[in-house]
Amino acid sequence: MTTTDLPRVERAKVAVAVTFATNGLALGGWLARAPSVRDALHLSAAGFGLLLLCLSAAAILAIPAAGPVVQRIGPARTILLAGGTMALGLTGLGTGTLAGATPIAVAGLILIGAANSCWDVAMNVEGAGVERRLGRTIMPRFHAGFSLGTVLGAAVSALAAASGVPIWAQLYLTAALTAAVTFPTVRRFLPHPPPGGHARPVSVGQAWREPRTILIGLIMLGFGFAEGTANDWLAIGLVDGYHAGETVGAIAYGTFVTAMTLSRLFGGAAIERWGRVPVLRATAVSGMLGLLAVVAGVGVPMALLGGLLWGVGASLGFPVGMSAAADDPLRAAIRVSVAGSIGYGAFLAGPPLIGVLAQHFGVLHAILCVLGALTIGLLASGAARPLPPD
Repeated sequence: MTTTDLPRVERAKVAVAVTFATNGLALGGWLARAPSVRDALHLSAAGFGLLLLCLSAAAILAIPAAGPVVQRIGPARTILLAGGTMALGLTGLGTGTLAGATPIAVAGLILIGAANSCWDVAMNVEGAGVERRLGRTIMPRFHAGFSLGTVLGAAVSALAAASGVPIWAQLYLTAALTAAVTFPTVRRFLPHPPPGGHARPVSVGQAWREPRTILIGLIMLGFGFAEGTANDWLAIGLVDGYHAGETVGAIAYGTFVTAMTLSRLFGGAAIERWGRVPVLRATAVSGMLGLLAVVAGVGVPMALLGGLLWGVGASLGFPVGMSAAADDPLRAAIRVSVAGSIGYGAFLAGPPLIGVLAQHFGVLHAILCVLGALTIGLLASGAARPLPPD
């Protein structure tokens, strides 16, 4: 990279970070007020679970198509398309809650899920491109930006709820903000030149037959399962397993999220010093130790320490997996979408699996299956080793 290229790449770096944070804000804002959505639609707990399943299923089904779209039109145009679809979906969800019309809300959630998959693949491909041009490991920081965006979204939701702002109004405002921020931001992305030379992009079918791509997907699956389980069940585990109050459960979850976010902010330096594979293996061990501390039943202080170690353990698998899948810029979009398809399966299958196990064995015993997921991530971690230069 020449000196004249550096300002452009730095502007693209800031744009990618803003895009990650905006994506987190768009999702975290309405999820923090999920009870209001449920009540506005007059849904039971099971009915609301099916509503969320529509979101997850749309996201999973859209990921394989996201890679070819990004490869063809580039990350910036893909996010323009996804941002508009996301805004439309949020508007639809808001209209559904305003009218008490579940079918409209379902349609909105399907749009949100599909748009988020395309957005996710595109911003990770662009982030990997910026990372490659800078020669530094910054992908974990981008994912930390997403986490900070969800925190900001939750804070906005809390303020809106406390002020009596109805959920439909918040969703309309979030849709407008998403479009207003995203559309000018992607103009600062790096240019997307058409593939040149004799090299040919990999097809989706070819990527599904690449052992390295599949193993990277398994890394993301294992660490993503650890992250998703803590998001959904850590607070409940403290309340049910330790008979603690909801405040303690919230503190445990906050400890996990804080540790994960800080690890993503500063994990790049560790990767540059020791390499992707050793750092992934160390974080997997940290996650295992944290999980065991949570389920040991020794006491709340030990469980809170476990939540901290668990947060560190779950922090880097997904961003490192995205970077590894995008090592080859010509084939990045397809490989990111294939690996992401495997990784996001953890967020679809994890919550119901833990729920079924918790029904029979209790929450603390149920979350022990995270050990198996982290073991998968640990065993597959060697696949994240950077590709040798051509």
